[in-house]
Amino acid sequence: MADRLHILDDLEWRGLLAHSTDLDALRAEMDEGPVRFYVGFDPTAPSLHLGNLVQVITARRLQDAGHVPFLLVGGATGLIGDPRQSGERTMNPVDTVHEWVGRVQRQIEPFLSFDGDNAATMVNNYDWTSKMSAIEFLRDIGKHFPVNRMLAREVVRSRLETGISYTEFSYVLLQSMDFLELFRSHDVRLQFGGSDQWGNLTGGVELIRRVTGRLAHAFATPLVTKADGTKYGKSEGGALWLDAGMMSPYAFYQFWLNVEDVKVGELLRIFTFLDHEEIVELEQQTEEKPFLRAGQKRLAEEVTSFVHGTDETERIKAASAALFGGGDLQSLDPATLGAALQEAGGGEVPTGEELPTIVDLLVAAGLSESRKAARRTVTEGGAYLNNERVADPDHRPTAADVVGDGWLVLRRGKKSFAGVRLV
Repeated sequence: MADRLHILDDLEWRGLLAHSTDLDALRAEMDEGPVRFYVGFDPTAPSLHLGNLVQVITARRLQDAGHVPFLLVGGATGLIGDPRQSGERTMNPVDTVHEWVGRVQRQIEPFLSFDGDNAATMVNNYDWTSKMSAIEFLRDIGKHFPVNRMLAREVVRSRLETGISYTEFSYVLLQSMDFLELFRSHDVRLQFGGSDQWGNLTGGVELIRRVTGRLAHAFATPLVTKADGTKYGKSEGGALWLDAGMMSPYAFYQFWLNVEDVKVGELLRIFTFLDHEEIVELEQQTEEKPFLRAGQKRLAEEVTSFVHGTDETERIKAASAALFGGGDLQSLDPATLGAALQEAGGGEVPTGEELPTIVDLLVAAGLSESRKAARRTVTEGGAYLNNERVADPDHRPTAADVVGDGWLVLRRGKKSFAGVRLV
């Protein structure tokens, strides 16, 4: 343990400390023994997403370093939602939010250990918030928040002209109260979250100081953005959900496999548990030989295995290889093959006594713009059915050619493939 890199140094190297309170004071507490920390997840959707995964992995890093996690799923704060710059949130029905609390809790559980000396604990802020009256909330919590400080928060300032409800304006009080509650009841000394939560994080630290006179800590992780600076998130569209029913593991894997070269190093540091030396080596390979895509391949394998398991990752890799001619399509897991073909795009054709010709299938799959173009592809030797080259434009597949759950796999050349579903 003496030679092990301090967790704060590791987090800093990985670029995970965007903002922080007194790190020297936090380091001193950590050096004295395990620190209890918490991170919160509001159930404003039925699944966690990419931004939440940053927090889950950071919690796992802290637990692996010997510290004690408290995972808060906000049954109370999820009924409101924190303010966002793009406008007022739509409030979800109470029953829906309570259902999502359970879903999110079950989603988090496999990622951390709930046994041992530093076992994780799951909590729900609805348990204490629902018992508090409005008068108690205003007297015991609200009096510690100067309105001028609340108005100075960036997200509030950005909404003043368009309007912000008192409900969203008060969100910082609720999240700060959570930190105070966990500080009092479980001696939780540290909270972290995304950098868009920094005002809420410091609000909790300040509330603890005002009420108890004691020191608490906070740090914020950076928001993960695309190369163009836009973020990945459910409120921005194109979210990367962790729930396999909302985003197939194959599509999840493909996202990581296709990240821009310039983002590979950053994402390897944030989202994988690879050691520093291996990450640096992968960064160098990506810079020197980007065509090998070594960093993307390792990133996709590591993150997909963490979220969906190694068995699922191996099925995805087998499907990816087979779709480009490197394996037996008939042997693939039907669900994985179906997800891959749906992700690639394609079409549907009705089943009947006779299936369409290869020319019509290429058009139906969207691989050729017209029958004329499709016929030219076939005669030039660029058409494949289930990885077998087809030389006859009038060739028709049979029932024996159907793979997975009713699919025919079409390929034009080496890299363009699509599926046609028989319906």
